[in-house]
Amino acid sequence: MEKTASQKIRLGFFVIIGLLVFILAVYFIGDKQKMFGKTNHLEAVFNNVSGLQLGNNVRYSGISVGTVRGIEMINDTTIRVDMIIDKTIFPHIKKDAIATISSDGLVGNMIISILPGKGNEPSVEPGDEIRSQNRIRTDDLLNTLSITNKNAAALTANLLKITDTIIQGKGTLGSLINDTIMSKDMKETMRYLKLTSKGTSETVTKLNKLITSLDNKDNVVGVIKDSAVANKIKKMVTNLNKSSTEIDKVITNLNATILNVKDGKGVINHLSNDPQLVQKIDSTMTNINEASFRLNENM
Repeated sequence: MEKTASQKIRLGFFVIIGLLVFILAVYFIGDKQKMFGKTNHLEAVFNNVSGLQLGNNVRYSGISVGTVRGIEMINDTTIRVDMIIDKTIFPHIKKDAIATISSDGLVGNMIISILPGKGNEPSVEPGDEIRSQNRIRTDDLLNTLSITNKNAAALTANLLKITDTIIQGKGTLGSLINDTIMSKDMKETMRYLKLTSKGTSETVTKLNKLITSLDNKDNVVGVIKDSAVANKIKKMVTNLNKSSTEIDKVITNLNATILNVKDGKGVINHLSNDPQLVQKIDSTMTNINEASFRLNENM
């Protein structure tokens, strides 16, 4: 059956719409993958790409700036990744930037994240290779978790042994927990320690007050700090030294006199031991007194 003109027009219209949709889809997909924009290449070397594929996104500070355009295996521990980055982003990426491989969400595709540098390095140039930071692999995480689990199991077993020993009353801690007498003694000891610490604190407070009061001029120590008073005290000490010297001389003379008396020498010995001499001295003194009295009368 021959198609009418209206059917042909409708068919052509649908074909044109389909082509436009296809072109728009290719354009948007290409624009998202940076296929039609102005881009430049940037490289990074990793030890493990962790499932990174061609066409995965490249992000800088959380913004999609390019895609992965090549993954080249150099050797068993070196993999070079080629990225195409929007030219407008190059001035913002410094030479000390770091490329890392991460996942887009919890279960998303792998992406390359470029972390900004912290220094004042110049911007990267097209074709430069930036530093990379390798991602921790799942196998390494599992091995670490396995070791951690073993250590946790050993720690738990040791804790169980310790708790069993404490419950059975063994060891110092077990004795403290299960022995009521020892616990009471411990309480008494702690109480005495508290009292002692309180007394020590009060004593220290008093000592601090005493030390502070030493600077007061009303105290002896404070007075000594005065230079005039200190000079007077020095003079007093000097005079005391001189007086003590004179006293020593007097005591020496007294000792000599006492020795003479003991040996029967000197006037004091005759006065104390010869009564006739004493009587003569008394009569002489009496006569002198009478003579002086008569002389006064004659005058």
